[in-house]
Amino acid sequence: MGSACIKVTKYFLFLFNLLFFILGAVILGFGVWILADRSSFISVLQTSSNSLKVGACVFIGVGAVTMFMGFLGCIGAIKEVRCLLGLYFAFLLFMLIVQVAAGVLFYFNTGKLKQEMGSIVMKLIQDYKDGQEDRLQEAWDYVQAQVRCCGWASFYNWTDNAELMNRTNVTYPCSCEDKREADDSFLVRKGFCEAFNSTRTESGNNPEYWPVYREGCMKKVQAWLQENVGIILGVCVGVAVIELLGMLLSICLCRHVHSEDYSKVPKY
Repeated sequence: MGSACIKVTKYFLFLFNLLFFILGAVILGFGVWILADRSSFISVLQTSSNSLKVGACVFIGVGAVTMFMGFLGCIGAIKEVRCLLGLYFAFLLFMLIVQVAAGVLFYFNTGKLKQEMGSIVMKLIQDYKDGQEDRLQEAWDYVQAQVRCCGWASFYNWTDNAELMNRTNVTYPCSCEDKREADDSFLVRKGFCEAFNSTRTESGNNPEYWPVYREGCMKKVQAWLQENVGIILGVCVGVAVIELLGMLLSICLCRHVHSEDYSKVPKY
């Protein structure tokens, strides 16, 4: 009966490690996505914020190490090597502590992240140049067109752009144009556009006449980030549960392996 329990524990631990390996790949892929993304608000943040780049590198590092330790855990479980099982347990305990610390740190820095986000976008709007090829500008154009918003708090934020407000005719940011009908086109208009049927020149470029979305992007972007943070937190909770179960199973199996047989360690 005892050997049967050991066998069941061993194969359950192998399955948990396999799942742990897959989740490590997911974390690594998320970090790579943050660094490689060029067509969403993440691109705006990671271009201007070093903290997001550091966070992405941490995700990549944690994901890679998690995959490696999941691989070692699989070998330790199948071969019943106590040194690998002990190393695996210590790694899971360390990862659990790091996750809790990171979660607490992120929770207390949420307000700072929102403030930094607003500052980045406002500076981007003020420095926006018509006809300039800039990856950051293109990313923000994509956000405004896809999310259907204009500016940060409201479309009036674009009045801080000196080049735009110096236009004598009614001119507005092209990516902000209010399209009443659903547009499935992936082409995002860039730069500044002049209203075709506008003859109002006596008041200059009055934003009240702009055919743009009235709602700012702040609430929509924050809602998008909260949704994605929820997914990240869900993945982290799932990883934590698997870590606890993996720790329990590794200790149980390690206690039943009475003597270390180094001949079981695979030789390459």
